[in-house]
Amino acid sequence: MAGFASLAKPGRQGVSSGVDGPLYMDEVITPHRSLSERGFIILIAVMTAINCATAVVFVSLGAAPVPVFLGLDLVAVVIALAISNRRALRRERVQVSASEVRVTLQTPRGDQLIWASPTAFTRVTVVGESEDLPDLRLALSGREIALARALGRAERLTLAATLRQAIASARRERYA
Repeated sequence: MAGFASLAKPGRQGVSSGVDGPLYMDEVITPHRSLSERGFIILIAVMTAINCATAVVFVSLGAAPVPVFLGLDLVAVVIALAISNRRALRRERVQVSASEVRVTLQTPRGDQLIWASPTAFTRVTVVGESEDLPDLRLALSGREIALARALGRAERLTLAATLRQAIASARRERYA
């Protein structure tokens, strides 16, 4: 299921997070996974059995090329599901500290910093809030980054409110 999970409570010291000081927010945004590894194996086994039965029928009717196309069909489905599964392993990590807001893309290959900005000047915007799928963005001096594309409408709006609150709390600490 797509969602975001909080890894930090206000004031918790980040452990090897790359951010100095306490974290006011540490969320990991995960895409929806509708098919588990076991489900993938079962689906491919059922498709293979159906394709084999269909191939036997067509070969017995004298249509020898049909099994080749059934095999290509199965290969195409396996490739599409493998690509989808690989994309489901990507995670966005959003961290807010008193000094900065960081967005890191986490993949099996490693972590990549895709956004870093001072907390004091970072804005959270929601474009198209009345639409079915609003666009959540972080903005700073003309730069913007879309965030949480794996989430649905309600989750994006909840994340936007949580992010605004974390940034406000971080600003209060820094300028108190």
